[in-house]
Amino acid sequence: MVKLRGTGLSAVNYPTGMNLGGDPSQALIHATTSGSFVVSLSATDLGQGLRTVIGQIAAETLGVRMEDVIVDTADTDTGPHDMGTFASRATHRVGNAVIVAAQEAREALLDVAQDELEAARSDLEFDGLGNILVRGAPDRSLKVADIAAAAQFKYGKTIAGRGAYMKPKSPVDPETGAMDPDSTEAHACTVAEVEVDTETGEVTVLSIRSAYEVGRQVNPALVKGQIVGGAWMGMSHALYETTAPYYPDPDHNPKDFSEYLMPGAHEMPEIDCVVLEYPSSNGPYGVKGVGEMTANSPIPAIVNAIYHATGVRIDELPVTPELILRGLDAQERAAHAAPTAGSTATTGS
Repeated sequence: MVKLRGTGLSAVNYPTGMNLGGDPSQALIHATTSGSFVVSLSATDLGQGLRTVIGQIAAETLGVRMEDVIVDTADTDTGPHDMGTFASRATHRVGNAVIVAAQEAREALLDVAQDELEAARSDLEFDGLGNILVRGAPDRSLKVADIAAAAQFKYGKTIAGRGAYMKPKSPVDPETGAMDPDSTEAHACTVAEVEVDTETGEVTVLSIRSAYEVGRQVNPALVKGQIVGGAWMGMSHALYETTAPYYPDPDHNPKDFSEYLMPGAHEMPEIDCVVLEYPSSNGPYGVKGVGEMTANSPIPAIVNAIYHATGVRIDELPVTPELILRGLDAQERAAHAAPTAGSTATTGS
């Protein structure tokens, strides 16, 4: 038995959003009588942390505490329009829509605050802690909650905002094929180290190390969580996951998720990452996107590492032990069939 080690590299760039007739998202925000703000969306939190990030973006724009923001990911019957949660678009598209809605709600707050504080609108500022105060006179301030209550019970006004974001569709130039297919692009580079058992064909992933450029990180902990989770998903897709291991023969197909093969905690390699921030010019507070791309770059990095270790180039997924052993066998047969150095071919007459 021989165990061979190899290192593989991959690099990807990943688009945010798509050129789908604008690919729009919308958001609604309104204040309650208690001074909290409800953000209504049709975008979905799939576990990527959208509710948290959108709450941060809304709170930053409104000038209130994050705990004063409630994010309601409703549905397509009750929420404003959204194209969907895909293509790493949610934080970029929805975040931009939320900023527009929050700015409108903020202006509605200032309309009431200037009357309640008897101050010029230009002299009012938010402290980010749920208060509006008169610039240069910190003793003259009111809680956002009190202003929201006054708006509804004293002035008969609504503190609300509507927001929408879309990218104008970019048609394809029929002469050159030029177009603008997305809003912005993030980038990643991954290095994977593997060990291949030449007797069994089993692959052990020893480490996955990546550098990601994702624009501004709204929530660094969530970004790291997505990178680690994506590394697991990429490793799983590269080596384990398939619904038809012996296609087209259905006999050995998994019948349910208990039979669907994925790596467990014991198989997890060392995962390390570095995140670079180059803010996008059109993203909310510089956001690009990080979601789906985290599962992309580990796959070719692992396959390249297997090639570096064994010399076997495999172009189908998952890379099973059987594929590796067949590749090693073919490699050995080719080596035996090749003429040795210095030999000459003879022909009979």
